[in-house]
Amino acid sequence: MSNSKKNTSSQTESRSLSEITYAPLTRRSFLKFGAAAATAYTGVSLALSPLKNFKEHISLDEFLQQHYELLTPEKMQKILVRIEKEIARDYGVTSRVSDIKPIPGVEYAYALNIGKCIGCRRCVYGCMKENNTSRDPQIQYIRVLEMGKGSQNVEESEHYYTHDAVPQKDKYYMPVQCQQCKKAPCAKACPIRATWQEPDGIIVVDYNWCIGCRYCMAACPYWARRFNFAKPMLHKEDINTQMAYLGNRIRPRGVVEKCTFCLRRVRQGMQPACVEVCPTGSRMFGNVRDPESPINYILNNKRVYIFKEEAGTIPRFYYCFDV
Repeated sequence: MSNSKKNTSSQTESRSLSEITYAPLTRRSFLKFGAAAATAYTGVSLALSPLKNFKEHISLDEFLQQHYELLTPEKMQKILVRIEKEIARDYGVTSRVSDIKPIPGVEYAYALNIGKCIGCRRCVYGCMKENNTSRDPQIQYIRVLEMGKGSQNVEESEHYYTHDAVPQKDKYYMPVQCQQCKKAPCAKACPIRATWQEPDGIIVVDYNWCIGCRYCMAACPYWARRFNFAKPMLHKEDINTQMAYLGNRIRPRGVVEKCTFCLRRVRQGMQPACVEVCPTGSRMFGNVRDPESPINYILNNKRVYIFKEEAGTIPRFYYCFDV
C-alpha cells in the first residue's frame, strides 16, 4: 500500500475515532453503544454529561429507570416524587402526579357526530388545558378539518382556517385525533416499546422511556402524534396540576406525545375534556363492553364511519351520522 493511501486510511480512522469519542450522547446511542459504560457508576456519570445538553437536569436515576412494566409500586412512587420536584423547579407550581391504573373490565371507545360539530375548536383548547401541552409553540392533539359539503377527500380540507365565524356556509367539520387503534402501527414501530396498548384500549407513552426516534409518528396514518422539539412553554396559571404519569404530566423535551383519551380523567370516572367542553353534544365516550352504554347505542343504531378503514388499524374512534 502506498504512503498516500496509508495516510488517508489513518486519517479516516482517526476521524472516525474522534467522532465516536466526542459525538453528543443521546439515550438512543447509549442504549446501542453504552452497555459497558453502564457497568460502572463513574462511566455512566461521565456519559450523562453531554446528554444534559439535550435533556436538561437529567438525573442518574432517571437515566437508568426501568421499563414501566418492571417498576414496583415503591420504585414508581420515587419516580412520581422526582417528577413533582422537577415540575416545581422548572415551572414553580406544586403538582400531584399519580400512576392511575386501568379499570378492570373496561374498554373505551369514542364516537363523534359529524352532523353536530360546528368547528368551534373548543375541544382543541379544552384538550390543551387538561393535557398541559406547550403554548409556544402550541402543541395540539386535535385537528379540526373544514370540509366542503359533499366532499370526502380530507386532502382537500382546510386544517388551519382562521375565520372566527363557524360554521361556515356549505362546510362541515371533522375533528381528527388519536384513534386508539386495536392494531396500533405506532406501537409496533417503536423499537424500545415506549408506547403500548393498555387493557382499557388506550395507547400510552412512557415519556421517561421514549428516545424520540419518531418511528411512531411515521407509522401513524392519522398524524396523531406530536414531537416536543423544545421544553414545553407553559405559564404557571395555565398548568393543570393534577397529572398522570402515562397521561397529562408535563412532557420533557425530545419525546413524542399524544392524546390518551384524557386517561387521568376517564380512569377516575370523568369524561374526556373534549367531550365535556363540546357545546353541541357531538362527542360521545364510554365503555364499549357495557351493552347499556351510549357508545354501544351509537354503534348499534347510527350510521358509523371509520376513518381510513383501509389502513386496517381497527380504531376505537368512530364517526357517526344522525340519518
